[in-house]
Amino acid sequence: MPIYSSDSDNETTPPTKLFGRQRPIRSVLGGGQVAGVLLWENKKVSAALSLGMTILWLLFEVAEYNFVTLFSHISITAMLIVFIWCTSAEFFNWNPPAIPRSILDKSAFHEFALTFHERFNQALSSFVDIACGKQPALFFVAIFCLYILSVIGNYFTFLNFLYLCFVCLQTLPFLYNKYEDEVERYAGKLTRQVKKMYRRFDSNVLNKIPRGPVKEKKGR
Repeated sequence: MPIYSSDSDNETTPPTKLFGRQRPIRSVLGGGQVAGVLLWENKKVSAALSLGMTILWLLFEVAEYNFVTLFSHISITAMLIVFIWCTSAEFFNWNPPAIPRSILDKSAFHEFALTFHERFNQALSSFVDIACGKQPALFFVAIFCLYILSVIGNYFTFLNFLYLCFVCLQTLPFLYNKYEDEVERYAGKLTRQVKKMYRRFDSNVLNKIPRGPVKEKKGR
């Protein structure tokens, strides 16, 4: 029978970072402008993005606007405002509106694409490792989380789910960065409890599953 460490030994182990990370949270998020927006380092940009996404969610989900209709109405309104402004500027000798030709530079899109590509590859690699059984504890946790996600999906539309993910991205990294010590302390306690439960499950269930005899490899 395997021998496991006592609960008191687990309490004396030094605390580790959440998910075993070694880098600061800003570096984990990719750094640069994307991390700055998620961590609310530039409050005006983060607030404007959150407000804009909330307005879009209200229009599509609450007011039940169609995308084509909303896009057409916004374009008509913008064109009317610019037309009235330019006409009034010529008539009253005002300065014409300074309309930028580009709002977002190429580097912002390039940085976002690189960050998304890196995180997607890391998530896919971790998913394959878990599915192959390299981490049995995470295998059962992933199955449970995916099942809970499937149940939640029955009560949310795809737009609501995307907006919920956006809200989590805009709040969880910021709150974690602000209250990192408290989160690490409670996460450490929760991790120890999960490990205890898995050890009991492993000793009481997994180790009692009959396995076939291991075939010895023939020598060359």
